[in-house]
Amino acid sequence: MKRVFFTLAGFAGALAVALGAFATHGLRGSLAPDSLATFETGVRYLMYHALALFGVAWAAAQWPEMKLPVIAGWSMVAGMALFSGSLVLLALTGMRWLGAVAPLGGAAFILGWLCLALAAWRSGRDD
Repeated sequence: MKRVFFTLAGFAGALAVALGAFATHGLRGSLAPDSLATFETGVRYLMYHALALFGVAWAAAQWPEMKLPVIAGWSMVAGMALFSGSLVLLALTGMRWLGAVAPLGGAAFILGWLCLALAAWRSGRDD
């Protein structure tokens, strides 16, 4: 699993940088300020969780017998798709119903972080 999460982290980080550049060079002036802020929030959380996936990959390698790091990783991937994806699409399309999807992604992010914390706690190791 570590290879999968390292790979997904790399792709998500690259996507966050590309979307950020697109916002800076392609969207300024063409989106209303509130839509641009929504877009930027989605991209920011995508980058945060791309970086977090590196930690998940490390945890999956550290504790291969545990399922919690894997659950954490897939929860964060789901959060990236649901939270970040819905905010970016909402900003670009104006489809307001996408705003209702973001909290599901937020819940997935929270689940991922809690699973990662629980995995660390259950490992019983301080090394």
